[in-house]
Amino acid sequence: MFTAIYHYLYLTVLIILAAMLFVCLLRAVKGPRVADRLVAVNMMGTIVMVMIGILALMLNEGYLVDVSLVYAMISFLAVVILSKVYIGIYEENRHKADASGPEEKGGMSDGTV
Repeated sequence: MFTAIYHYLYLTVLIILAAMLFVCLLRAVKGPRVADRLVAVNMMGTIVMVMIGILALMLNEGYLVDVSLVYAMISFLAVVILSKVYIGIYEENRHKADASGPEEKGGMSDGTV
């Protein structure tokens, strides 16, 4: 009896998380700034890890927790690499603006210094 209730509860939570994942995907594609995209990608990784954990409980499969841990490490590395790339592009734009003169200052995607 309780297993059927838990099954429907897990299924409901998975559907809600899938909707949240779709919203994060929209934010990652739409932007408007690079920082918003980075946060959305990080949040998508977290939501996927939670979904894998719920599937581990729902299917009674312990190896899925290991899959979730590996996914967490890969997601962390992806966000760190994306952040490094963004910082490199920002620094390059700032150096170009400094070399060209004060009239073209800025470098962030929202126009701030």
